Amino acid sequence: MPRSGSAAQQDGPGPLSVVIAGGGSAGWMAAAAFARFLERGHAVTLVESEEIGTVGVGEATIPQIRLFNAALGIDEAEFLRATMGTIKLGIAFDGWTAPSSHYIHGFGSVGRDLGLVPFHHLWLRAQALGIAGPFGTHSPNVAAAWACRFKAGPPGGLVHAYHFDAGLYAAFLRTQAEAGGVTRLEGRIARVETAGDTVVALHLADGRRVAGDLFVDATGFRSLLLGEALQVPFSDWSHWLPCDRAIAMPCARAEPLLPFTRAIAHDAGWRWRIPLQHRTGNGMVFSSRFMGEAEAEAALRAALDGAATGEPRLLRFTAGRRQAFWRGNCVAIGLASGFLEPLESTSIHLVQTAIERILAFWPGRAAGPAAVAEYNRQTAFEFERIRDFLILHYWANGRDAPFWRERREMALPDTLAAKLNLWRESGRVVREGNELFTETGWAQVLIGQGVEAGGWHPLADQMTARELGEWLALQARLVRDRAQRMPSHAEWIARVAGAKAEGVAA
Repeated sequence: MPRSGSAAQQDGPGPLSVVIAGGGSAGWMAAAAFARFLERGHAVTLVESEEIGTVGVGEATIPQIRLFNAALGIDEAEFLRATMGTIKLGIAFDGWTAPSSHYIHGFGSVGRDLGLVPFHHLWLRAQALGIAGPFGTHSPNVAAAWACRFKAGPPGGLVHAYHFDAGLYAAFLRTQAEAGGVTRLEGRIARVETAGDTVVALHLADGRRVAGDLFVDATGFRSLLLGEALQVPFSDWSHWLPCDRAIAMPCARAEPLLPFTRAIAHDAGWRWRIPLQHRTGNGMVFSSRFMGEAEAEAALRAALDGAATGEPRLLRFTAGRRQAFWRGNCVAIGLASGFLEPLESTSIHLVQTAIERILAFWPGRAAGPAAVAEYNRQTAFEFERIRDFLILHYWANGRDAPFWRERREMALPDTLAAKLNLWRESGRVVREGNELFTETGWAQVLIGQGVEAGGWHPLADQMTARELGEWLALQARLVRDRAQRMPSHAEWIARVAGAKAEGVAA
């Protein structure tokens, strides 16, 4: 593999010994990717302990996961069968602006742009004229989601992601990784041996010593290597994102099999509902300043759609990130690098992009300081822009509980304030660089949560009001008709993934 920088030239070429500390989705995603893409000669070892459980609740994803799976050569049907997966077309936000409010942030496009004019400007003008239907009626994904329908691939296919069992996904990737030459060591890490900013070896509880050239920290919230051993500080964002607890609990599968995640607001946070083939994943996210753990568990149990199929699991966390993600010869991924609550299903995506970035900045025997600095800059940018998008959901609320009033009154990050100022002045959304969420995604949440735009692009005035109304009505009808021609989500899953939906023959 080509190398650059003085360190690489001095040390010369050669394969690396890579040690991944921790399993779970993050560790096995890294292991499977390294097995697939590294040159021959690199040795990859993953150390995990069955004594230490994984968080295992990151069951909802965004469409980029399909690119990751495809790059690993994973067949979609095989993946869905192995992970008890279902299709995800977007996220429904229930009760964020009023107890009965609903909108879906759908993947893919909304409407059709007209020349240089983004679609949402045309819709904003129609709204001002009183001739606009709901913004989501122009989204193929939203229409199909509400109708519980799905069809993959052209013609008429949708932009989709997945819901899946995170534990089954890790096991699926483990099989791939070990087939590709990754060595798994069972053992609990008792001590991390360091020399300055370098990790030298992991010492396991049974006395084994695991040395390496590059260490990947996938040890979860503890951040055993980067946080504890190398003492990289944590930037606390709880003043913006104060939820610090989650209780996860599965229940029996409910009908119909919805092709979207639900994020349902409550007085001290929100709860998730994630439909899988064999069960429904549920969770209560809340701020411990506004709700006790016992109260949250009782509220979650009362909201289950079916009989509980497992005991509740309490997670404690702090929103934020490490001040550096790569130091010396150690790079953290997943929860070891930072935590952003799963409101927009970005947890697994952040693992994916970290792995892609590690491969893009793959070091020689020593990582150059300029490359490490750029890796850290790009990762910090990604975290901060996702953070801003999550804060928007909380700030733009219409609820009347103390938790929510406090969210409306909080001081916003400058980057988010600038985005909101542009929207409230002219209805414009600007996507900076490679930030994750598109202009369409921002527009869906801004409109869905009632943030008023100060205007629209002047070129949106070129159609008459009648022409605009007819054009929008035609588009909405085409989107609705397209969705109605699709099979139900349950039928598609039963046929493609081999599952047995109730009343549907596989």
